[in-house]
Amino acid sequence: MDGESLRRGRRHWLRGAAAAAVAAGMLRLRAAQAAGALPPGVARFKGEVRINGKPAEPGQRVAPGDVIVTGRGAELLFVAERDAFLVRADSRIEFGSAAARGATTVLRVLTGGLLSVFESGTRREIRTSTATIGIRGTGIYVEIEPQRTYACTCYGEALLTPVDDPASAETVRTRYHDQPRYIYGKGMPNMIEAAPVINHTDAELFLIEGLVGRSPPFPEMRY
Repeated sequence: MDGESLRRGRRHWLRGAAAAAVAAGMLRLRAAQAAGALPPGVARFKGEVRINGKPAEPGQRVAPGDVIVTGRGAELLFVAERDAFLVRADSRIEFGSAAARGATTVLRVLTGGLLSVFESGTRREIRTSTATIGIRGTGIYVEIEPQRTYACTCYGEALLTPVDDPASAETVRTRYHDQPRYIYGKGMPNMIEAAPVINHTDAELFLIEGLVGRSPPFPEMRY
């Protein structure tokens, strides 16, 4: 067997091992929730995670007005009511509420990345420096880049509005990562452009949906 074949085999094994680990974690977390042992709050974290400047604690509630900061290589998984979130490393998230345009929950993503799953019904918003994203019952991944916001509506519906050009707003309806987008700041000829699927997985969506007793609306994992 040549070196390239060995490398391919190792990558395949690592992917399988990672998927198995995520699936095992998902089953443990679902079992805990079914037993009433996983109320809303911090479900899991690794590395340096701070909430309002203090180290995160297992089970800690995340409430409107809280500020979440994750360090290098860190990660935070938490539940708020019937929504669930996976915060990437090097992120700063402001969790709040607002009455603007009927949204009851607003998450401001200042740096890093956030994978979220929201219960159908009440409108939520994710805000970044270049975009306002209106959400109803959606799985969505948002990542901050220097001059743009990456947003993949994994499934559901989202209204993507460039902060600097609201007239360029686009409503995205997807079933399976169909229309990822880059949303730019001012000065770009196109404020919203097509993007690839990056930096989030189906296994992660199954994991966080499982925390709130749901599953994504697709049967298999390809990403």
